[in-house]
Amino acid sequence: MWELVEGESGGQTHCDYPPEGEPCVVWAHPVDAHFAAKSLVGWPKMWFQVWSMDAHGAKDLAGYGFAHVPTAAGEHELDVATWCPEGTAAEKLSAFFVGGRPRLKFEEVIHQPGDRFRLQTKAAGVVRLRLGVCVKDFDKYNVRH
Repeated sequence: MWELVEGESGGQTHCDYPPEGEPCVVWAHPVDAHFAAKSLVGWPKMWFQVWSMDAHGAKDLAGYGFAHVPTAAGEHELDVATWCPEGTAAEKLSAFFVGGRPRLKFEEVIHQPGDRFRLQTKAAGVVRLRLGVCVKDFDKYNVRH
C-alpha cells in the first residue's frame, strides 16, 4: 500500500493560450509528491483530464489519459496518449452544434484495469511529462528496478 507523505494527490493547472497556429500548449506545472510504501503493489500512476476553452469561455473535455510513474530513479520523459469517448451519432451532432463532448460516467475507467477495451474512443493528442523520480532503500530490500 502506498501512502502520500507530502504533496497533493490531485490538482488543476492553469490555462494556456498558445499563439495562433501553434500546435502545442505549455503548462509547465510542477508536480511534487512524496510517497512511502510497504509493498510495490499499487505502484503510483498519474491520470489526466485535459479540457479546452473556446472563445466564449465555455469549457469542454478534450481528452483523458494515464501513465505509470517510472520505477527507475532519474529523469524521465513520457508521452501520454489521450483519448475521448466517441459517443452516439446524436451526441456527436449535439457536440458539433452546441458543444459538450461525451464524458465518462465512471472516471475509474481511465486508470483501472477493466472493460476499457469496450469503449468507442478517438485519439485526442499527447501530454508530454518530464518527471524526476527519486527512490530510497530499494536496494536494501532487494527491489530491482
